[in-house]
Amino acid sequence: MNDTSKKFYIYIVSCCDGTLYTGYTNDIPTRIEEHNGLSKKTGAKYTSARRPVKLVYSEEHESKSTAMKREWEIKQMSRLEKIELVDSKS
Repeated sequence: MNDTSKKFYIYIVSCCDGTLYTGYTNDIPTRIEEHNGLSKKTGAKYTSARRPVKLVYSEEHESKSTAMKREWEIKQMSRLEKIELVDSKS
């Protein structure tokens, strides 16, 4: 499968301590399993100490570059702005 037929996603998970983590992937279910320690691959160091995590937001993008750009934009947001983004999707 080439990049033009794949979908790319940014996502936000809520950690057990109430913090939010933003990331990028091309497979959300697998990535959430990794963050929760349910697969051989590991999730981010940040989430490994804050399990379990729960998916609270995601966006689909047509290219890796647009997804990664959006991930960067979200990571620049304040916590309140991220919460408002998550709430707007509900």
